[in-house]
Amino acid sequence: MTATLAAERLAPARPVSVPRAYRFELVKLVSQWRIRLLVLACWIVPALFVAGVSVQSTLPSDTLFGRWMHATGWAGPLVVLGFAGTWALPLLTSVVAGDVFAAEDRLGTWRHLLVVVRSARRIFVAKTLASLTVILLLMAGLAVSGAVGGLLAVGNQPLVGLDGHLLAPSDAAVKVLLAWVAVLAPTLALAGIGLLGSVTLGRSPMGLLLPAVVALVMQLAQMLPLPLVVRLALPGYAFIAWNGLFTDPGQVGPLLIGVAVSLAWALTATVLAYVLFLRRDFTDLGYDGSGRRAVTAGLLPLAGLLAVSAAVIAPATGVSGSGIEQDKVQRSLATAFAHLYRMQTEQLHRPAVTEAQLRATAACDKGSDRVAARGPGNDWRCVVSWHLPGVEATGTAVYQLDVTSDGRFVADGDGPKEVNGYFLVRTPEGDAPNPLWQFDGNVELLPTSKG
Repeated sequence: MTATLAAERLAPARPVSVPRAYRFELVKLVSQWRIRLLVLACWIVPALFVAGVSVQSTLPSDTLFGRWMHATGWAGPLVVLGFAGTWALPLLTSVVAGDVFAAEDRLGTWRHLLVVVRSARRIFVAKTLASLTVILLLMAGLAVSGAVGGLLAVGNQPLVGLDGHLLAPSDAAVKVLLAWVAVLAPTLALAGIGLLGSVTLGRSPMGLLLPAVVALVMQLAQMLPLPLVVRLALPGYAFIAWNGLFTDPGQVGPLLIGVAVSLAWALTATVLAYVLFLRRDFTDLGYDGSGRRAVTAGLLPLAGLLAVSAAVIAPATGVSGSGIEQDKVQRSLATAFAHLYRMQTEQLHRPAVTEAQLRATAACDKGSDRVAARGPGNDWRCVVSWHLPGVEATGTAVYQLDVTSDGRFVADGDGPKEVNGYFLVRTPEGDAPNPLWQFDGNVELLPTSKG
């Protein structure tokens, strides 16, 4: 018996398995008060926000789908998604992934963790999986909470798409789910960048803030007059490209490119973090990150990935400039107007008319004839023409358009008042503004996105 115990003591200890290390790291994360607070906030706050806004007289009409929060509960999770892609998800990835390795540096517990697990590779895998699990839990909370709040406050009603056509509640539910799933890809890219910053910068606060800073830089880049191929090569483009799901046919080309680019960034950043983590000298108790290594082994490879992505996207898509052209704006506006005109006709109990019978067209210019009618801006002016069955006269309506760099536009009616002016229409859900007064639309940026 004594010999057996002595042999067990002398035998080398086996490394802890990845599942056990993963459970240990997950418990460590969830036991932190700030993570618990974030989980509660993500699962409760969106529902309260959506339910509260949906019963107010003033809606966030400057937010995508915000103007429809009175009409359907499916607009709520999309409003939450727009906010999450801009602010919430970058901050959440910073708090979780950006601190998962740096926390050990601050506490000085690397040696104890290595003695227990006995494998740097398994530590990296366990910490990465634990942080991704928490991020997925937070994302699921945002999506589910926003949907539940909207459905309870407003109901399971059809959703108006970005080209004016109505989506049945079941179709709206599927599109909302797909939009949140698509946004998972850029979130993983930010998480990979957070892991890389946490490994290379140690206890430095910059490692914790890196995903949020990168997301802010990408948002600023999306607002600059950069070529479309450059913006498509950024991993954050999928945060805004999901709006192409809500047209018929879907404008999914930019979204698929954005998802592919985001996954490439997520994989590259995670692999870089893994390699640097394995090369680290854990015997150096004074290690406080390496700014030089962060630049040479982190920033430069990602900058190279950006250049390669842009070089591949340009010939594959055949798009040039901003992708916003006169004919595309006219086609998108005419399509949305025809769908919404039919909706207005039904709401006002007028004789039914179809989009084919209307034969709506649009003529747009940008400021004046001296300015090229292309690119984003708030100086687009359009005249929509249509025909009613049995009426010889051609109807016309004027719109002012504000087109953003991602192809989204807001059309503001400028007469005649009885067509696209402001007045209330009685609907089964209550009084609502004239659907032709102000509405959102989406310009097809890629020539290959149809079908």
